[in-house]
Amino acid sequence: MMRALRILFSSLLILTALPSSAQEVPLRELIVSHSDEKGVLQLFRMKEDGSDREQLTKSERGCRMPAISPDGNKLVYVEQIDHGLALRISDLDGRNAKSLTKLGRNLIPSWVPDSKHIVWMITEGGGDPAMNSKIHLMNTETGESRRLFTDPEQLKFINSMPVVSPRGNRIAFVSNRSGHMRIWVSDFDGSEARLASIPDKDIHEDPKLPIEQKVPTWSPDGKWIAHWQGVGMIHMSKFTGVENRERDQKISATFQVWVTSADGKSRRVSGRGDDPTWSPDGFVTRAYPDQKRGGPKIMIETNTEPKELPLVPPRRQFGRFAWIPEKTN
Repeated sequence: MMRALRILFSSLLILTALPSSAQEVPLRELIVSHSDEKGVLQLFRMKEDGSDREQLTKSERGCRMPAISPDGNKLVYVEQIDHGLALRISDLDGRNAKSLTKLGRNLIPSWVPDSKHIVWMITEGGGDPAMNSKIHLMNTETGESRRLFTDPEQLKFINSMPVVSPRGNRIAFVSNRSGHMRIWVSDFDGSEARLASIPDKDIHEDPKLPIEQKVPTWSPDGKWIAHWQGVGMIHMSKFTGVENRERDQKISATFQVWVTSADGKSRRVSGRGDDPTWSPDGFVTRAYPDQKRGGPKIMIETNTEPKELPLVPPRRQFGRFAWIPEKTN
């Protein structure tokens, strides 16, 4: 009997001494925007395998583009109200929601590392939102806001889709300063701007249209920036009003997620898709339409092969997602 207990105790010691890679890793959590049974985009909290799904919003017109404060306490998102797109802020469970903006089309909110301020873009008119937008900064506690990049030289160009680096000293954004829409990095005030990701060519071979870059996002360590690259959707049938399925297919085939080093010296392609994010441990995700499942297919890089994240049920619309930060005590 004593010998059996000693063997069992030794086995337990071996198990607890195994490296972390051999132990079960707890599932991380996210907040995902996807449509409900009525076809309206809502926010849902879930684990990365799609389990424990909990609906956070009950919007009449739709909620999308969730952004979670770095301290993991607050949630900012875009809600369609009447004919506008308003910024809303709430607790992480969706409670105590209130509007940060009331007028205009407010898009792509991104937190500053202090978990107090956000940057976002305000766009006007129809068509491509990035082509007619302004970058703003807001204190979410007081509601005070101001426009960024107001130097006369900066005002000559389009500036959109801002995201602040993890240290808070730099900002990545989209601009046409080089002629085409590209990813730029500058100091927080817009000074010392430089191209961050330079494609091999400016015009795609087929279709013969400009190659653009959009939706930058910083890696958790601030060393890398993931972004979308391809021919702009503005050239597709739903924007031009001229039906051309073959052209649309060629354009969508150009949509890829790229990763560039923050210093612009190295870049690589992650794979097909759009709307990149970074997991808390530094892996890139990307999403693209999947006709078989009727909705987006969301892929994440791993140390070996990319794997699918089953975040959106089949035949549902998708409005982006955000990882809930891992809190350290």
